[in-house]
Amino acid sequence: MHKGFLRTAVILGALSVAMGAFGAHYLRDVKMVSDRAVATFETAVRYQFYHVFALLAAAILYKDFRSATMLWACRLFVTGIILFSGSLFLLTYKQAAVLPGFGWVGPITPFGGLAFIGGWMLMLFSFFKKN
Repeated sequence: MHKGFLRTAVILGALSVAMGAFGAHYLRDVKMVSDRAVATFETAVRYQFYHVFALLAAAILYKDFRSATMLWACRLFVTGIILFSGSLFLLTYKQAAVLPGFGWVGPITPFGGLAFIGGWMLMLFSFFKKN
């Protein structure tokens, strides 16, 4: 099961680099969004990259700390990336494309943050479980 999470981490890591390059070399240079939106985009990339490493660690540690809590830590890291970083990417896109609506996207971000926290806590709990 951990190989699937390893593959996911590698794909999300490559996507982090691509999105970071896009933000640094395109968004900032063409001035299609405000500096605040660029900062939001950079936050999304940064947290995605941080949690790619968390997902890698949890997937690797699953071999020695095989438990449902470690699996759920992996799932929550992926969920957090989708909800937290994904919602911030959508908010930046909304501003760049000058789209009406999308007011529902902002409130999703904290749920992604909670998923990140939950993933870290479940990883911790898995270290205390007996095999």
